[in-house]
Amino acid sequence: MLNKVDILYGTAWKQDDTERLVKRAIEAGFRGIDTACQPKHYNEAGVGAGIAAALSPRLQRTQLYLQTKFTPLSGQEPQTVPYDAGASLPEQVAQSSALSLQNLRTDYLDCLLLHSPLSEPQETFEVWRAMEQLVDRGIVRQLGISNCARLEQLQAVCEVARVQPAVLQNRFHAENGYDQQLREFCRARQIVYQSFWTLTANPQLLAHATVRTLARHHGRTPPQILFRYLTQLGIVPLTGTRSAQHMRQDLAIFDFELSARECESMHALLYPPPGQDRRASPR
Repeated sequence: MLNKVDILYGTAWKQDDTERLVKRAIEAGFRGIDTACQPKHYNEAGVGAGIAAALSPRLQRTQLYLQTKFTPLSGQEPQTVPYDAGASLPEQVAQSSALSLQNLRTDYLDCLLLHSPLSEPQETFEVWRAMEQLVDRGIVRQLGISNCARLEQLQAVCEVARVQPAVLQNRFHAENGYDQQLREFCRARQIVYQSFWTLTANPQLLAHATVRTLARHHGRTPPQILFRYLTQLGIVPLTGTRSAQHMRQDLAIFDFELSARECESMHALLYPPPGQDRRASPR
């Protein structure tokens, strides 16, 4: 299912505007929606309301890709934990996913992500086994993990998983080397790499002369150039824009293509030769 979705609409930090913005995103053409059962950062019920408002005889639930997350206690605010904090980890997963189904007004999830590895590997594996049971029951189509900063964490999950991760969703920024090792591992394992914080964390890329030149050449914006480059690498970017214009621009990245030489110039910005600062913006 995910390979049919090349860009996702992210719903974090939208609070009371969530319903309106999700409806706007779907009407603009987004077919993949990312959220989480984490009231601290997401209004998951608002996502469900926005989806319901956008559905019509011409757009059915089956045409959408809905992805949410189980967020461990470490990522929740104590006063808004959406499950019994004293319950076992498998029960927390069950309660969280049941609430997500209710919030999103659906009887299945296209993907359920573990929002981040737990502090102890055995706890991570216990949660993963509980998520696998949801796949067995037909409630969830595929599984993934987010905020997995170290390759060995993902490798460990893959070693014990009966249902292999289909998605890795991470911050995409220079400080982690743009996850080069993790992305290579994902490519070998056919795990879809999703990038978030893609624009916010990379102002130096968007301002770089190379990106600006490509934008002028293609009649596009710098964010469109970066998003298009990433999709041509097989990365699925998230965009959380509130702007209807930017939504249209984000979806329009598939109307053009960067050449192999242009992709090489973009790659050189992410991984410059030794001695060259990737933050430099030559003119």
